Amino acid sequence: MERNPPDEDEDHRSLIPHNDIRDNDLNRRREDNIQSVTTARAINMANGDDRSPRSAFQIDETVTRTRSRWNISLDKRYVVAAVSLTLLVVFFFLLYTNPRRFSSSFKLDPLSTRVRESELRALYLLRQQQLALVSLLNRTLVDQTANLNSSNSIGSSLLVDNVKAALAKQISLSKQIEDVLLSPHRTGNHSVTDPGSDSITGSYNYERCRKVDQKLLERKTIEWKPRPGKFLFAICLSGQMSNHLICLEKHMFFAALLDRALVIPSSKFDYQYDRVIDIERINTCLGRTVVISFDQFKEIDKKKNAHIDRFICYFSSPQPCYVDEDHVKKLKGLGISIGGKLEAPWSEDIKKPTKRSFQEVQEKFKSDDGVIAIGDVFYADMEQDLVMQPGGPIKHKCKTLIEPSRLILLTAQRFIQTFLGKNFTALHLRRHGFLKFCNAKSPSCFYPIPQAADCISRIVERANAPVIYLSTDAAESETGLLQSLVVVDGKVVPLVKRPPRDSAEKWDALLYRHGIEDDSQVDAMLDKTISAMSSVFIGASGSTFTEDILRLRKDWGTSSMCDEYLCRGEEPNFIAEDE
Repeated sequence: MERNPPDEDEDHRSLIPHNDIRDNDLNRRREDNIQSVTTARAINMANGDDRSPRSAFQIDETVTRTRSRWNISLDKRYVVAAVSLTLLVVFFFLLYTNPRRFSSSFKLDPLSTRVRESELRALYLLRQQQLALVSLLNRTLVDQTANLNSSNSIGSSLLVDNVKAALAKQISLSKQIEDVLLSPHRTGNHSVTDPGSDSITGSYNYERCRKVDQKLLERKTIEWKPRPGKFLFAICLSGQMSNHLICLEKHMFFAALLDRALVIPSSKFDYQYDRVIDIERINTCLGRTVVISFDQFKEIDKKKNAHIDRFICYFSSPQPCYVDEDHVKKLKGLGISIGGKLEAPWSEDIKKPTKRSFQEVQEKFKSDDGVIAIGDVFYADMEQDLVMQPGGPIKHKCKTLIEPSRLILLTAQRFIQTFLGKNFTALHLRRHGFLKFCNAKSPSCFYPIPQAADCISRIVERANAPVIYLSTDAAESETGLLQSLVVVDGKVVPLVKRPPRDSAEKWDALLYRHGIEDDSQVDAMLDKTISAMSSVFIGASGSTFTEDILRLRKDWGTSSMCDEYLCRGEEPNFIAEDE
């Protein structure tokens, strides 16, 4: 269909004027420019300047140059962006392939940050030093009070040792604070510390819990040379195994004074000693036969059918020889005949024993009879200075005559190597049956667990030992509470007890191999042996178990200046009433 001309004219009028308007505007600008140039030229000519103005073509050229420059500047921006991107890619590539070089180059460790950290650490150490000095002051006051009530010079000596060691520790702590404050100012291997400071602090390196000098060169002994055919039958009846071992040691002294061989009691009448101590080793230590077993005695004396010629009682009351009718029947049941009656050479009470000299013993117990028996001498108070010296009163070539058997000794060493290490504190905490026993004494020796924990913590701090070996008959409720309260420098000190049998552990294999693993006396002797090997020992006052450990430590040379009874010099902060 043909469009009407009027419509085309209408479209032309509505569309074309846009181009016309643009062309007209361009022509108008050019005319204005020409007019302005002509005007400017006229002005210049009037001023004597005959330079010709730019033509319209020159104006178009200027516009074109401007557009070209704009295009060039855009190209430069693209080039800069491309180069920057390339450099960034190269940087991250190098950072990924060798991060250490860049981390060390860009590491932020300003001096101010290190100084602040050092100051905070130094403030903490100063606070610890303040608390330690206050604790030292309080302990000094307690120790002074205890020493005023004691005439023993050992107490004052220990006080001086404690003060010296505490001051040495504080000097060492001051040195640590100095090092902390100076640490930010050190560069490389260079130190700003005074070179003489180490020698100053080193001179105060004082070992508080050092070993006790046993003064073995001053030891006084007697010879034990039994006469042929002369025997002393040992009678030990009071208490448990620890009491019997102390009694047996005293019987050895009596046998040496009376020139007799000692007969070890039968296990049917007494404990089975050969399970816990090495009897034959005693003969080796003296180089001659001085002790024999009951079976050996019966074999030697079979002509007389194991006859006791004379039965002498050291104590006359409350009961002669501390022997009742049941024990006499047991002796006779072993095939032993007793000649005569029980006799006492003097009046001696177990509750109030009299101090006796060895000359008195020789005089009252001397006899030409072949076999004599002396009643229980556990409570005998005779030549304590000789009996209690290291190694005992008898001359021999060993450290001690009565010591654990070889099997128990090796087992104890293996346990220490497995669980404890060289530096450990041993604690004997007696609880069962001790409440009533201690409260009958003045002062009482039964302490509440929190008070006991404070005493233990103080000793462990002095000993500087990381672990405690616990030998106790206490219930788990008491030991659990004690474990949570024994704290040194903010850390709980572990309490280690012998664990139940585990086939994966080999430290106790020797006991099982020889069939003595379930013997209560073997277990007790094992506890004693481990405790006797400790760096520091805390014992229970009034316990013969503790006394036997102290005897072993003294004889073995393991006694420490820090060894003491639990809460020595203190009374329980609470005591129950009597029934």
